[in-house]
Amino acid sequence: MAKWLLIDGFNLAYRCFFAVPELTRADGFPTNALHGWVKSLWRLADQERPTATLVFFDLGGAQDRLALHPEYKAQRDEMPEALQKQIEPLKALTRAMGHVGIEQDGVESDDLLASQAVALAAEGHEVLIVSADKDFAQIVDERIKILLPPPSANPKLGWRLMDTSGVLEKFGVPPAQIADYLALVGDTSDNIPGITGVGPKTAVKWLQEFGGIEGVIAHAAELKPERFQEAVRVGADNLRRNLKLTTLNLALPTVKAELTEVRRQELFGLLESLEMKSSLTEARSRYEQPELLF
Repeated sequence: MAKWLLIDGFNLAYRCFFAVPELTRADGFPTNALHGWVKSLWRLADQERPTATLVFFDLGGAQDRLALHPEYKAQRDEMPEALQKQIEPLKALTRAMGHVGIEQDGVESDDLLASQAVALAAEGHEVLIVSADKDFAQIVDERIKILLPPPSANPKLGWRLMDTSGVLEKFGVPPAQIADYLALVGDTSDNIPGITGVGPKTAVKWLQEFGGIEGVIAHAAELKPERFQEAVRVGADNLRRNLKLTTLNLALPTVKAELTEVRRQELFGLLESLEMKSSLTEARSRYEQPELLF
């Protein structure tokens, strides 16, 4: 079976934007994220040798989650203008490099990616999810793994693979309990409030004892420390809502999994117009020799 690389587009784009020093074209158009993006895709291709790569982007609007929690992700800052300018060229480069870009209005890219990953795994394929988003830990299994980006504080560690044992080591619970875990502790990146004062150790202890959110609610009178008993009883509906927010939607339509070819001349033209000279040189080296295509 094939190996598929599924990339959380904006997660990686933000990383490239902040990791690469400010770079611009002669007319001042920013290109730092584009430089980092192209090099990251090549590095991942060289390291993993996937059959094909799918890249998922948000178009805005998580309608189902906003209906449950209007403040969902409300705390997030607007995308930096310099990065916003680079998104369309970034998508164009992605397509020209032979990677399929997937996006849908009103649907979060996390759900699109997760649905695709589960569908591919069900067909027997190996799936690597490129993202630092902890939500994806809930779908890790024997065929689906997460490829974590190098930590900013120690980039020499490189890309790291997280499997089921890695999820358990990092969070203290297996993939099947990640959504419950996030519902209890909250998720500041998505503006999901957990039970005030409940941290990872307490959440792990409860889930080990009671299995999931409904078990925790059912045994609220037995919870330790005792100060949380009333908070869980009163906040039961909020915990159920949280679980809906933290659980990935795996029922979305998927795209046909197939390899697409590199559009060499289109890619060369884009890199030349963006004045990405070193990347253009590498692209010619990679793609003008048929045996190097992947």
